[in-house]
Amino acid sequence: MKKFEKHEEYLEAIKEGKSIFLFSADWCPDCRVIEPFLPELEEKYGDMDFYYVDRDDHIELCQEMDIFGIPSFVAFKDGEETGRFVSKMRKSKEEIEEFLTSVN
Repeated sequence: MKKFEKHEEYLEAIKEGKSIFLFSADWCPDCRVIEPFLPELEEKYGDMDFYYVDRDDHIELCQEMDIFGIPSFVAFKDGEETGRFVSKMRKSKEEIEEFLTSVN
């Protein structure tokens, strides 16, 4: 999963292709629960670029995108948002996979 340091990198990442942004934080227990199966999902949905967005490092971006709970996912295709799975609730592998299938 790719990370970016600057806001400009986010703008560049969404321009072309399919992108999935995972909004998370190191201290978030629900975020830790999904970590073990994320590499498997990245491989299964290999036509998408996955990005990790640290909520604490990119709080302005979270506010801009109305991300108030983590873990949360936002999908883009060619610069347009195509879907979001945003809430503060714990997410299962099946729920995340259902979301990824719906935006692919």
